[in-house]
Amino acid sequence: MYWYKRSVLLTASFILLLGIASCNRDSNASASSQKFFDIKGYFEADSARLTKENPLITKTVTHNQIPESQKVHISNWGTELSLFKQSDINKPAWRSSYNVSVTDNITVYSAKDPNLKTQKLIIKTENDKLKWILIINHTKNVLYENTEKLSYFPDSLYLIQKKQSVRVLGTDTYRISGLFK
Repeated sequence: MYWYKRSVLLTASFILLLGIASCNRDSNASASSQKFFDIKGYFEADSARLTKENPLITKTVTHNQIPESQKVHISNWGTELSLFKQSDINKPAWRSSYNVSVTDNITVYSAKDPNLKTQKLIIKTENDKLKWILIINHTKNVLYENTEKLSYFPDSLYLIQKKQSVRVLGTDTYRISGLFK
């Protein structure tokens, strides 16, 4: 009886260790193995750059057509641009979930599945330099529907437009713009 309990305990421990080991990320995976544009990496790098440069921004927040504007230095660009970073489409499960179309200097990633949050990602480059990014996000379930349009023009403007419809509470619109000086 003792040996039976011990072998069951050892087997369970072994299976648990195998499960934990299989959950680790592949250390050989790198940014170069990403299939699509690295939105997350781009905005992490640009957030670090903007934090270092600390530019003066004219920030306007509009909620349901009521604007409020002020000139500010953004203390945490990572938080300020987090919606952009969260629109990353380079998840292994999504490798075949987007159609890619390239014309001239514009690359368009379009979701094949209407249930994916990031539905469209449009990137314009010029001379291998990013000129602008447009992201369309959409989420819908029985309780609410969110639509986001995120625009980013490096060193010029970022714009977040959001429409949120909650079944019981109604519809709210938000617009956040940051104009670089």
